Amino acid sequence: MRILLTNDDGIHAEGLAALERIAAKLSDDVWTCAPEYEQSGASRALTLAEPIRVRKVAARKFATTGTPTDCVMLAITELVEGAKPDLVLSGVNRGANVAEDVTMSGTVAGAIEGMALGVPSIALSQTWGPAPLDPSYESAEAFAPGIIRRLMEVGWPRDVILNLNFPTRPLDEIGEVEVTRQGFRDVQVRMAEKRTDLRGRDYYWMGFRQERSKPAEGTDLRALYEGRISVTPLHIDLTHMASVHDLKKVLGGPPPKA
Repeated sequence: MRILLTNDDGIHAEGLAALERIAAKLSDDVWTCAPEYEQSGASRALTLAEPIRVRKVAARKFATTGTPTDCVMLAITELVEGAKPDLVLSGVNRGANVAEDVTMSGTVAGAIEGMALGVPSIALSQTWGPAPLDPSYESAEAFAPGIIRRLMEVGWPRDVILNLNFPTRPLDEIGEVEVTRQGFRDVQVRMAEKRTDLRGRDYYWMGFRQERSKPAEGTDLRALYEGRISVTPLHIDLTHMASVHDLKKVLGGPPPKA
């Protein structure tokens, strides 16, 4: 099996090293193409207004100045020699990618680009430990290979990616894998912190408050809160079908006049 790895935390990220160890348990044909610098929150951004530089880090390993989407597209269409990858793995992200965050995630976007190019794709993320600046990828490394192997055996729809999130707990306290749906927080955790530089000019740091919501049963958030591994099938069809049916009743036919 040929595997392509990417991420949004950058080519030097500890999570990418963890992903390389995960992939090594599944195959000896592993390629990597990741951003030269951190691209967290890049979503599906595609670099169109400037050139993308590619640096060969090692055999079958590249860094680019582009986004995760750029990386996957370039790897599959230009950099991987020979056959197209059989699987794209994106991550392991430093921090969970759940609920509404998945629409902003560069990790999820890397998997989406793989899917869009016809390759089964999985996003992997690891919740932070007790110290946010010192994450551990122990649970992802312990459980991801078996989960990925099983998923590849059974398969999933071509227009779907799988979003895996691993809790940070002692391994013997992680007893279950739960197939979940995407949740939505009932609290606003995104924030902008205003600061002032040494020249007296204001600037802002964007980030997240560590505040828990009250997620429903069966959601990705609830599974992580309760120490379970979350596996969520995602797709990029954003159509709200109930509204389609309702609006057809009032907007079907000739356009209304002003």
